[in-house]
Amino acid sequence: MELEEEEILEPVSPTGHYFTSSVLSVSNLAVLETEIPFDESQTMYLVQNVFLPISPRFSSIMVENNGKKRWKRVEVKLEDHVNIPIFPSSLSPEAYDKYLDDYISKLAVERLSPEKPLWEFHIIKYPTSNAAGNVIIKLHHALGDGFSLMSALLSCLQRADDPRLPLTFPSRQRSQPKSESLVTKVCSSVFNTLSDFWWGISNSTMDEDDLTPIRSGKGIEFQPIAVSTMTFSLDQIKLIKSKLGVTINDVLTGMIFLGTRLYMQEIDKSSRKARGTAVVLLNTRMMGDYTSIQEMIKPNSKMPWGNHFTFLHVPIPNLFLPEDDHPHEYSNIALEFVSKAQKIISTKRNSLAIYLTSRFLEILNKFGGHEAAAKYIRSTLKNSSMVISNLIGPVEQMALGNHRIKGLYFLVLGSPEGLDVTIVSYMGKVRVAFKMEKGLIDPQKFKSCMENAFEMILKASDAKNN
Repeated sequence: MELEEEEILEPVSPTGHYFTSSVLSVSNLAVLETEIPFDESQTMYLVQNVFLPISPRFSSIMVENNGKKRWKRVEVKLEDHVNIPIFPSSLSPEAYDKYLDDYISKLAVERLSPEKPLWEFHIIKYPTSNAAGNVIIKLHHALGDGFSLMSALLSCLQRADDPRLPLTFPSRQRSQPKSESLVTKVCSSVFNTLSDFWWGISNSTMDEDDLTPIRSGKGIEFQPIAVSTMTFSLDQIKLIKSKLGVTINDVLTGMIFLGTRLYMQEIDKSSRKARGTAVVLLNTRMMGDYTSIQEMIKPNSKMPWGNHFTFLHVPIPNLFLPEDDHPHEYSNIALEFVSKAQKIISTKRNSLAIYLTSRFLEILNKFGGHEAAAKYIRSTLKNSSMVISNLIGPVEQMALGNHRIKGLYFLVLGSPEGLDVTIVSYMGKVRVAFKMEKGLIDPQKFKSCMENAFEMILKASDAKNN
């Protein structure tokens, strides 16, 4: 079909091709928890006048033109994108928790249709244990990475206390690295770069993690999932951070690794030493506060719209815990997990392997095509035990229309790994969401092990300074 030149927007990015290939179709799911039931009569107005103007991609579909995909503007039929499900009436919040979980699991198995713009809104007007209502926004990853989509989401929201004021974000300041000589730094960087890059390729192509209570080895792209979330005090995490001299991410990653190993040991004691790898997703932009969409789409923007990310392969530390003792008694183990997380991630961040990985994907794309690069990404995720990603949310409370947002979390759907951990901060709290392979991981037991891990780290940090 011939396409008019003015109908064509920019070409689809290579990453957009990867995420809409025959082997990958990845979406992000943002869940906004409201303090009052969402007024569904406002939905169409907000989508039409607030959401759609954010980016031309929200009114576009992908089309083939001379063998290449491009974004084409189309007329958006809002009724095809907005869903308001009907649940049984007059149930308890706990009962609606189950309905919400089942609804999210249903969204996980459904692909977004390429025949219409790649997004959906779902309005849940029933009260759950956490909120009076929920707004679920499903966005295809081809539209942009987490940074882009968070910026888009924030463009729909405003400060609840004063819409005229901008949202502010926690400091992203990192801990200062230890002082080293230039020769030591260069030698260390070269060695770590080569080691990390080769280990990453090996993990992505040849070496799979062991089958364990958190990894079945099956690709679960569009299989039912279980979802569980936890909330932590950002002040408590900052207190641990200060006492241990690490970063907030180090504390959270140490907790996730320790909680995961505690769960694995509880289900199968031999798995506490099984080979396990976490793929940590990183943004490759210059990191700063989120910026406006108008700024992101400018030529040569420092924070450009789109997909700009890479990943690290991080080994999950083994758990050396005597089988006949209670885990709460082992504060040194908790400190060791945080210390190992800090050391491993710091070393890998300071190597050039993350940039070589991006370059390697470009080479695969150039000589093997989009499908070859997509297969490599899928293999990277499927061969690992978990994926971890995080975003920074605003300090102040937000509102969508006149609906105050009580909490939020996000999930990644359509990827093959059996365990995803996503983290977002908001209003002095940190929300951690777990997307799990249904029938493999016990959500309640896994959550309990994470709570134990956090308590172990908190007590260990207190004991260290007394």
